[in-house]
Amino acid sequence: MTHPIADIIGDYRAFAAQQRDRLLTRGIDIGPYALSHLAFRVPEWDQYVHVRTLLERHAVANRESVWNGRPISLIVPAQPLEVLDHKEVPLIELIPPVHQRVYKMGLEHLGVVVGETFDAFVEAHKPVLTGQQFQGPNSTPDPVYILFEDFTHVKFYRLSLRASVELDGYPFEDGFHHVEDWVPQRLVTATGPSPLPR
Repeated sequence: MTHPIADIIGDYRAFAAQQRDRLLTRGIDIGPYALSHLAFRVPEWDQYVHVRTLLERHAVANRESVWNGRPISLIVPAQPLEVLDHKEVPLIELIPPVHQRVYKMGLEHLGVVVGETFDAFVEAHKPVLTGQQFQGPNSTPDPVYILFEDFTHVKFYRLSLRASVELDGYPFEDGFHHVEDWVPQRLVTATGPSPLPR
């Protein structure tokens, strides 16, 4: 049976399988690891609000906060999404525009929890890792990632995204939280200010 969230974000099972298979060709088997989240990007702010509303109809909590100048939602589905032979995805990260470079819209990255073997994992797979994402002073630690040719990613974490947020004192148990009174801002670049896409 199709999960209702698939009607909103697309075939997340096929996306997770694609990313797993791509990792296998690079010598990384994510079979032993838990999954942190799936990230879904939208190109316009109005679409972000629309997708957030639709996802929340099938969720028990949403923790929204401002990061890199715009709100990002971490949504807990009422039923975890099942992928990759019964692995559960317990969280959806919904990301609106815009960032510093090109990103794939739609299903954009899969988060994998490496756990306490994170440092050894990074050392072992350094030749195929694309880089490390710096997420601020409280990151535990900043995830490493692989960027694929279609601008999708897999990110590897010591802690799940939810665990990291809760460690910072932001629990998910108390329902839905949105950033209040936020409006799309202007993006200032080297060539001058530009309106963000709406």
